[in-house]
Amino acid sequence: MSFTQVSPAPARLSRSTLAVPGSQTKFFEKAAKGLADVIFLDLEDAVSPEEKPSARKNVVEALRDLDWGAKTLSVRINGLDTHYAYRDIIDLVELSGERLDLILIPKVGTASDVYAVDMLLTQAETAMGRKKRIGLELQIETALGLQNIHEIAGASKRIESLHFGSGDFAASTGARNTSIGGSNPDYAVLTDKDAEGNRATHWQDMWHYALARLVVAARANGLRPIDGPYGDFSDPEGMRVAAKRSAALGFAGKMVIHPSQIAIANECFSPPPAEVEKARRILAAMEKGRRQGQGAVSLDGKLLDIASIRQAEVLVKTAAMIEGAS
Repeated sequence: MSFTQVSPAPARLSRSTLAVPGSQTKFFEKAAKGLADVIFLDLEDAVSPEEKPSARKNVVEALRDLDWGAKTLSVRINGLDTHYAYRDIIDLVELSGERLDLILIPKVGTASDVYAVDMLLTQAETAMGRKKRIGLELQIETALGLQNIHEIAGASKRIESLHFGSGDFAASTGARNTSIGGSNPDYAVLTDKDAEGNRATHWQDMWHYALARLVVAARANGLRPIDGPYGDFSDPEGMRVAAKRSAALGFAGKMVIHPSQIAIANECFSPPPAEVEKARRILAAMEKGRRQGQGAVSLDGKLLDIASIRQAEVLVKTAAMIEGAS
């Protein structure tokens, strides 16, 4: 291990992060009673300009008055290039009570963006005597943000997670794609001709580079990487494949835009029971070996290394959080 040790962000279950428009109060209570691990109340893209002041008021009142149970609550503020953002932050700190856990900053482009929000939050929390510090979630959804992602990820001790936004990212990079988080038949390769002259087409994941870079930046800084939404909520099979793909890369969860996607995300980002049981056996074997003074430990005829043990610890901790949330 490096001499530089990374402190992990607070442990939160983040398999599914449900987006709820701040202008649609009829969805608030349903979301509070639903199965999403995290709820983010949206003041940005899902709210039209004329509705932004009333949406902010709705969100403040809901944070203060509604019973959200043990769910993690986040609010996506408006972009830092708008005149709505400062009032979003101030009202959330001064008027919503202590229930808010996180603020999600959209379209983060530089570390200075994070610094500015951290400064304003710190001043407002101090002035209000707030007991619980609000954490930050950062959306990486522009070319500028991805270019600067490693500096951004270390810009504040408040940061807990990095989120990918494929829709705005595609617009920012000029990608020829209109689906959100889906695939593109033009992003493909052809195999060589076989003996009969036939060639097969294999679609590729056009988001892979951005996702892989985001997960590295997040994990290197002790943060949770969260994949963006799969826009076609009428396609559960496509959602499942997308979620499994990002889980395989190391993501902790996925943003969802429809309640029907919650169960899929929760399933895909939960460790399978067989893997959890094996992880528990690994840790038990490790503990037995430690008590017996053994330098090396084996299980089922295989030598266990330190990487296997760390992976087992992560699986067991995740399973415990899931059991605690059930």
